[in-house]
Amino acid sequence: MKNERYTTRVAVIGTGFVGTSYAFSLLNQEVVNELVLIDLNKEKAEGEARDLNHGMPFGSAMKIWAGDYEDCREADLVVITAGANQKSGETRLDLVEKNVNIFKGIVTSVMENGFDGLFIVATNPVDILSYATWKFSGLPMESVIGSGTILDTARLRYLIGDHFQVDSRNVHAYILGEHGDTELPVWSHATVSSQPVTKMIAEDEMPVLDEIFTNVRDAAYHIINRKGATYYGIAMGLVRLTKAILRNELSILTVSTLMQGQYGLHDIYIGAPAIIDRNGIREIVELNLTEVEMKQMHHSARTLRKAMEPCFEKVK
Repeated sequence: MKNERYTTRVAVIGTGFVGTSYAFSLLNQEVVNELVLIDLNKEKAEGEARDLNHGMPFGSAMKIWAGDYEDCREADLVVITAGANQKSGETRLDLVEKNVNIFKGIVTSVMENGFDGLFIVATNPVDILSYATWKFSGLPMESVIGSGTILDTARLRYLIGDHFQVDSRNVHAYILGEHGDTELPVWSHATVSSQPVTKMIAEDEMPVLDEIFTNVRDAAYHIINRKGATYYGIAMGLVRLTKAILRNELSILTVSTLMQGQYGLHDIYIGAPAIIDRNGIREIVELNLTEVEMKQMHHSARTLRKAMEPCFEKVK
């Protein structure tokens, strides 16, 4: 990983809704000074780059252009948002085979051009595609980070804050597991100003927690049914992760990362809190889960593995 550089470059692969929303957020938040957009549709990438450049007098000074895989050589981060999108009625796991094949071509092309930075993966199913990126790239696990449950956790914090009428930034809570239908809320560690959420409501109001989680888990379905895709929330999450890396923040974020015994899991990417620094994943944080939560975590992992293993047999 390049630590001594005055230029910070991010390469975004995929100029769909998520990729362009992420690029727009980077322009507004003064995070990097070089941004290259890569897409099979080069004209689309060029159009997006021109549009973003025209906003630069109102944003942060940076160089933005439509490029190719060779531009990844000097990138600190390659952020992959390309791939088939989730359609109405589809689960994220329905996208496995088509997107693993797409990723094999993308990651191979990036690595063939001498890339030695970090990958951030946002395409769904993000846990499986993060594992695929790690395998196809040959990079150490700390260099490949999936967006995981970073957005689900933000949704949970927002809804808890909305329920109690407090700033969601003062809510601390986590969604672990698959970024998908088997994810789990860790109510045992959810707090508002250090007060446990489970003690802030009466016993007969406890079902409201189930309602909050259901709205978190199904948020993408609700949004896709109404507007066709989700992109603003995940774009903001990706910028938050980018800042944590490039500014060496040592922030704890719920990302998809490789389990090597943590939570009793092995050889699988799944969402969990991790300390993020300039080199990627510094350490996975193991929360003390309840027995029920641990069972849910393992169920989530089994679901991912069941979807993943047949697909990887086909792409070997």
